[in-house]
Amino acid sequence: MALLLAHDVESPRACSYLPERQASLENLLMEDVTPEEYEHLMVRGWRRFGPVYFRPACEACNECVSLRIPVHGFRPNRSQRRARAACAHLRVEVGRPRVDAERLALYRAWHAEREVAREWNPSPITARDYSLQFSFPHPSARELAWYDDGAEGGPKLVGVGLCDETPQAWSAVYFFYDPAYAHLSLGTANVVRQVELAKERGIPHVYLGYRVLACASLRYKARFGPHELLEERPAMSEPPRWVPAPSDS
Repeated sequence: MALLLAHDVESPRACSYLPERQASLENLLMEDVTPEEYEHLMVRGWRRFGPVYFRPACEACNECVSLRIPVHGFRPNRSQRRARAACAHLRVEVGRPRVDAERLALYRAWHAEREVAREWNPSPITARDYSLQFSFPHPSARELAWYDDGAEGGPKLVGVGLCDETPQAWSAVYFFYDPAYAHLSLGTANVVRQVELAKERGIPHVYLGYRVLACASLRYKARFGPHELLEERPAMSEPPRWVPAPSDS
């Protein structure tokens, strides 16, 4: 059973996605959260990094909209099928998240490229940071490790997808990859592969987190469809209402 250690709502600050807006998160610090308890949160728009569960609490903005893909209705478009085919030669291992020098180096290389291309702030991640955010022990935590076995000196780790699995939900949490493989559209292939995994495991929905149409880093989620969007921010005791998104969302 979940043990709540802390609950807070942040004071408004500059938004990371829409700099002209103010943002705030509601945070729950918890331990011993079961997959079923986590799923109860997830379907109501909560996300997880390590032991922290969070969702937007912005008073004047609702641009962060929770998005999920109904697995059996998913129809990859042409570019998504092309990305999956381009990455078909890569081996994918599903296991528990872990931290090591190889993963830290891959994350740093990927983030450094984003700092140049998208003007992200530097993120000199340490092993401790990575452990708390991405490999914190949790019964739902999963990792998709993408390997190029044919690379010189291989097998070479070229992508890492951090995910969560509950009985009725699969959550795509974070993905980073080797910038040298950007031409393969690994990020797109990673989402398609997770939908495939969910279907294989009888899981009906894949949760992609928050869609923000005005943010380049989060806009892409709307291209996976058909998908559903969560209406508003339901309380823990309220049933969530997921509605089919318009085809042009």
